[in-house]
Amino acid sequence: MRVITSRAMAILLQKNGMSASWVGLVLLATATSLPELVTGISSVTLVDAPNIAVGNALGSTVFNLAILVMLDALYKRETLYSSAAQGHILSAALGALLIAFSGFSLLLDAAGMSPVLGHVGLYTPFFVLVYFISVRAVHRYEKRMLDEYSEASAERYPQITLQKAIAGFSIAAGAVIAAGIWLPFIAKDIAELMGWGQSFVGTLLVAAVTSAPEIVVTVSALRIGALDMAIANILGSNLFNIIYLAVDDLFYTKGSLLASVNSAHAITALTSVMMSALVIVGFIFRPQQRAILKLTWISLGLFILYILNAWIQFQYGQ
Repeated sequence: MRVITSRAMAILLQKNGMSASWVGLVLLATATSLPELVTGISSVTLVDAPNIAVGNALGSTVFNLAILVMLDALYKRETLYSSAAQGHILSAALGALLIAFSGFSLLLDAAGMSPVLGHVGLYTPFFVLVYFISVRAVHRYEKRMLDEYSEASAERYPQITLQKAIAGFSIAAGAVIAAGIWLPFIAKDIAELMGWGQSFVGTLLVAAVTSAPEIVVTVSALRIGALDMAIANILGSNLFNIIYLAVDDLFYTKGSLLASVNSAHAITALTSVMMSALVIVGFIFRPQQRAILKLTWISLGLFILYILNAWIQFQYGQ
């Protein structure tokens, strides 16, 4: 189903005149991020495990950026960062801004300094506002750019209509949603049985499971030659993950969501910001050589930061 999703995205790209980066950032990222939404809502409503919800959302941003390490190893032409479109710098920077504000809001809530409206933190409308501003900014940028992939493959799927592509995308997206409903129940049981903190389970285990669609669809997009779509899917998914924090906050009726969780989640947010900054450096510097294990030094840095955050969450997460 996830392979169908990426192929449907490629067809939408060609049939509707959209760029690969735009399709990956909005449509593909929407479909692959749905498990995070379902899991988050289930965590705060059915399981009463806000740490799993927040750990899942922020942990997924770190995990998604770690997927770039795998893409860099799989990409056979030059390096991932030297071949990617410069437009990804904009979406990566906007994602870092949104993630940084989530960590900032979490620390304010932990100190009892963040205002609320009812049970909803005032960071929630800000998340939504910045997301739509970000999408609009990327869209306006993409309208000024000519996408090479769109030109090269305009007639790759002449036998498939736009309607069939939309139907295929919808079916695949529906299949992706189903897997996230019961995941928080399992995650909470694992945390209790193993004696692990819910923050660690949410950040590492649940985030890895809910990010599985990003792995499959991103690799599938790479295989059909849509590198920019693959990268934009990852960066777009990070934007969506912060929006899902806002949705979870609306569903969590016991108070502000970020005020009810372990402050160690702020470490995950800051790690994600550092990883985003490193990715931006890669897109600007565009390294031509691989350092070790078929990876550039940018990807090695991403891997080290991911492992460091995992260790911190295991040691100090609750």
